[in-house]
Amino acid sequence: MKQILVCILMIMIIGLQADCAIFQGGVSAVGKGNQVIDRDTKAPISNARIVLPKQNYSTVTDSNGFFDIGVSTTGTSVISVEKTGYKPYSLTINSNGLNNPLILEIEKKGAHNITIDTNMYHLGDNNYSEMSANAGEFRIRPTGPFYSTIFNLSDASLTRPVYLVIGSIIGIDTAMARGIGQNKITNSYASPPEVYLNGNKIAEIKINGDGQKIKLPNNLLRRKNELTIKTGVNLMQTAYIDYDDIEIMNLYIE
Repeated sequence: MKQILVCILMIMIIGLQADCAIFQGGVSAVGKGNQVIDRDTKAPISNARIVLPKQNYSTVTDSNGFFDIGVSTTGTSVISVEKTGYKPYSLTINSNGLNNPLILEIEKKGAHNITIDTNMYHLGDNNYSEMSANAGEFRIRPTGPFYSTIFNLSDASLTRPVYLVIGSIIGIDTAMARGIGQNKITNSYASPPEVYLNGNKIAEIKINGDGQKIKLPNNLLRRKNELTIKTGVNLMQTAYIDYDDIEIMNLYIE
């Protein structure tokens, strides 16, 4: 996948709503294997929370930053890392990617960084083809076709460049996503999810991916802001509205 595609206007977000409790992994020393480290210093990070929403699994890193994934994984999964003082981090991985140890680098928060949501959400209507992007990976009940939240900014943030960062987005069935092989649908495609800031459309999400970043227009920013994300619709279905089912995780401001 060409890296330049990640720079296209895009976005999405949000929170974990599972029907069962999250399975907790052990906290004893692991020794070697998967590890969380500081992006800049490369120092290991202890007591970082690791979450795999699809598997309803959670664990924490040991004193040397190591952790085990104590559940089986198939297909594509999102793995998330949370640690106080650090930006939320998530990565979309294939089960084949777990054949080798994961080294996850997380970055310390800056003075203007704001974590909005570290949960995973499913947007849409739970009506999708098995050929849809990540169709076999959805495990969370849909919350509807849109997500909305409020976030606050300091006066200093109103005049500096401000970006919305989305940790991970899966399930998008746009023509562009189809064109780069992110779904297997051959006879239809969806409109892109749309992002609104204080009632104004500012971006569209064209493809699935991690760490997608959207610049928030300074002329639209206020101290108190409303962010809304609307999922796309199947453009080939005219008998009724068929929302594109997507899942998003980790949302923050930088």
